[in-house]
Amino acid sequence: MKTPFTDADTEIAERNGTRLVRVTPRHDGDHRAWFTANAEALRSAMYEHAAVMVKGSGLVEQAELADLAEEIGGATLEYNERSTPRSRVTGKVYTSTEYPADQSIPQHNESAYSENWPHNVFFFCALAAQTGGETPVADSGAVLEKLPADLVRRFEDKGVLYTRTYRTGMGLSWQEGFQSDDKGHVENYCAEHGIRTEWDGDVLRTRQRRPAVTVHPVTGKKVWFNQAHLFHVEALPQAVREGLLEICGEDGLPRNAYYGDGSPIGAEEIETIQGAYAETTLAEPWRTGDLLMIDNILTSHGRRPFTGDRKVLVAMTQRKA
Repeated sequence: MKTPFTDADTEIAERNGTRLVRVTPRHDGDHRAWFTANAEALRSAMYEHAAVMVKGSGLVEQAELADLAEEIGGATLEYNERSTPRSRVTGKVYTSTEYPADQSIPQHNESAYSENWPHNVFFFCALAAQTGGETPVADSGAVLEKLPADLVRRFEDKGVLYTRTYRTGMGLSWQEGFQSDDKGHVENYCAEHGIRTEWDGDVLRTRQRRPAVTVHPVTGKKVWFNQAHLFHVEALPQAVREGLLEICGEDGLPRNAYYGDGSPIGAEEIETIQGAYAETTLAEPWRTGDLLMIDNILTSHGRRPFTGDRKVLVAMTQRKA
């Protein structure tokens, strides 16, 4: 451990290049003092490992998550330019993505399709599920190393083109996606962030090109950083995919992904990417009170299906200078 923790027991879980450090504090009940004393060690561990999970964090209040996230990670962020449904809990603390309990959420780097992606993501387990419901992680560098060199080269050269169609009743509306009812505000936001727009009445289509591979600004590590495999129509179950294509056509899908020059990404390429994630993903069981923190460039996350009630809260931050 580059920066050792004080008053804590630690152990490392590892799977095919992905590492998670479990930290169990030894404190007298003053958990905030423990986090303050170990803030630098926690930041260092996020660079050194894929993820850090503080077991039995001591957090009990929702607002406290934002305070701790700011102390360790930097200024907390709003969830703008949304691609999945979430609810605001308090301030800049949100629920984790609200998908049905029987569905998995694929591995992804938060908001990699956007210019406004967070540097760190903090997950607090306010209530662990009866079974399942883990938030698995994967090292983005390990994913890159698992991918064929020719596939990486194509994505690196071309980037990823993300396409969205916002319409009421099918996926997110543009009002929810951009957190505004003002078309002028949405137009200005998109123009400022390199997003092409096209309106058809109250239906909005957007196109944005983003990198597929990036280099971490602190560690210098080269990583796979995109959501092509999640946006791509092949990520959908066959029945859903066929139904949407019949109703909307390819140009009207709620979301899809292409190479940055607009050429198609093949189904076999998406399968290869999904396989690289599957090989490197590590899932640590949640217990109520646990806190998971990740560097969003170095680490992807997802969600496993679950039974029973589950409540995981999220705060996202901009890195401290």
